Amino acid sequence: MYWVKKPFRLMIVSLKKLRGHPEVVARGIAVGVFAGCFPFFGLQSVMGIVLASLVRGSKIAAIAGTWISNPLTYVPILFLNFKVGQWLLGIETTSTLQDRDSLESFLALGPELVITLLIGCCVVGAITGVIGYFASFYFLRRLRKSKKNIADRVN
Repeated sequence: MYWVKKPFRLMIVSLKKLRGHPEVVARGIAVGVFAGCFPFFGLQSVMGIVLASLVRGSKIAAIAGTWISNPLTYVPILFLNFKVGQWLLGIETTSTLQDRDSLESFLALGPELVITLLIGCCVVGAITGVIGYFASFYFLRRLRKSKKNIADRVN
């Protein structure tokens, strides 16, 4: 189970090292998590940095937020995004990728598949981004407050 906990531990250690106002860091994490929900492998960090610039968030925190998608979570996240997109668009779930018997029938799905996936990515990314913002803001405020209390006790 160590390999499951390790990414979360690394993220917490990274958060502790980040400087800046908790709100700025939390905005960076939020847009990073949002970007991490998209299937743009290799471009998620770039997307996170651009979005962090737009919302005046921490660019480093945005990169850390994109770590939500990693080799262990790519498939479940994309599957969830696709299912959410299907649900929102009212597409029947009886037609799956396994039902496709030829390359031509799979390619015919192209635009429908991409639009369904991207709509799901936007919705899931927005929800997880908001959760990431509030969770990281709360965590960082508590962390900084506890550090301040410790410093006050020492002095």
